[in-house]
Amino acid sequence: MNSSKVVCITGASSGIGAATAETFARQGWSVAIGARRVDALKDLSANLLKLGADKVVHCELDVTSRKSVLEFAAKVKSGFPEGLDVLVNNAGLALGTSRMPQVTDDEVDAMIDTNVKGAISVLRAFLPWMLEQNRGHIFNMGSVAGFWVYEGGSIYTASKHALNAITKTLRLELNGTPIRITSIDPGMVETGFSEVRYRGDTDKAASVYKGMTPLTAADIAECIWFAASRPAHVNIDQMVLMPVDQASVYKVHRRLNCST
Repeated sequence: MNSSKVVCITGASSGIGAATAETFARQGWSVAIGARRVDALKDLSANLLKLGADKVVHCELDVTSRKSVLEFAAKVKSGFPEGLDVLVNNAGLALGTSRMPQVTDDEVDAMIDTNVKGAISVLRAFLPWMLEQNRGHIFNMGSVAGFWVYEGGSIYTASKHALNAITKTLRLELNGTPIRITSIDPGMVETGFSEVRYRGDTDKAASVYKGMTPLTAADIAECIWFAASRPAHVNIDQMVLMPVDQASVYKVHRRLNCST
């Protein structure tokens, strides 16, 4: 059991965040998790201990609130005074598929406040601690939407392009320190992401993956673990992951007469 290692994950109540927590727990790491759904965090915390986590700290976290982010960071630091080894900056969302004239103010605010300002807020809260301890590895959860665009995704793709630029800039700013930074950029992953995008319309969310085999949250978590477990002198800058059935945002092979 490697109890000296600590991973902190935002947006951890489900999907990629929860799968990543479970993957690190199986390796005996201590885990700090934050998300808005506290009940889900409590259930996940119990499961992480069963899987082998050395210690688990969970705390309500809304990345769109600077106060919430600072309170979360304070709790993580208090719970793990020995320091932080990996930060998975995972909280993010997409809302709707409206074209520019139909995009609402609420959709713009939610995506920019979460995917850009929220990610920045988390980095500002944890990066000074990593610099002080002179170690750490940051994972920013990007997307293929960070370098491709598509109709009906102007705000979401803009937010992920911005995060991609932040990650690349940090790679320059952190050069000369031992802190590593990696962008994880998935394509089609079947999680609750699409249900959020379509505001709980499960049929519409399921149709996104009809006739093809998407990635799973566990697939992404395994890639994060792989990058984090490389020797300290190895920095994997970017991992772009797509299902075999997906070649781009527009090129997806779908099998006919397939029920899933």
